[in-house]
Amino acid sequence: MSIFSAVFCSVADEWTGVETELDDAASIDDVADTMRDVSGAAADGTMVLLMEADDEWFAVVRVEDHSDPRVFLSDVRVVHEHPLAALLLDSGEIEAPEPAEGTGQKPYPQPGGDTGLLDDLGTPARDLVSLTTTEGMLPGDVLAEIAERAGFGEPLEALRL
Repeated sequence: MSIFSAVFCSVADEWTGVETELDDAASIDDVADTMRDVSGAAADGTMVLLMEADDEWFAVVRVEDHSDPRVFLSDVRVVHEHPLAALLLDSGEIEAPEPAEGTGQKPYPQPGGDTGLLDDLGTPARDLVSLTTTEGMLPGDVLAEIAERAGFGEPLEALRL
């Protein structure tokens, strides 16, 4: 499974982004530490990690200064199938549902976590849930919309090329 992940931080009122690997992360704290490491001097401000896995699911992790990470996952059912998504459970903001029997297509996502983590960055909680559950919206489309609203649409697009 291919996973795209990038950290965005605001430096002098301008958003910058860095693609990052999370292969070595063993906990949500490791994810937050990676975010701080790639953000460098900007690690004392707002950092947002956007993660997407093969157009199946996406996650948003937000860290402010040295506070605990806030997490949103587009479909909580994926924690049983994807180890990286399972790491997000450590945040305490996401409850894993019982594993479903069978391996068929999951028609409607079940979002979970902190739906308000982007309220002040242009995507209120109800919009985040609506974007996530809108038929025809792929995870990459939702992340592009989130980034555009927050002001880092162009840096995200540059990283995805």
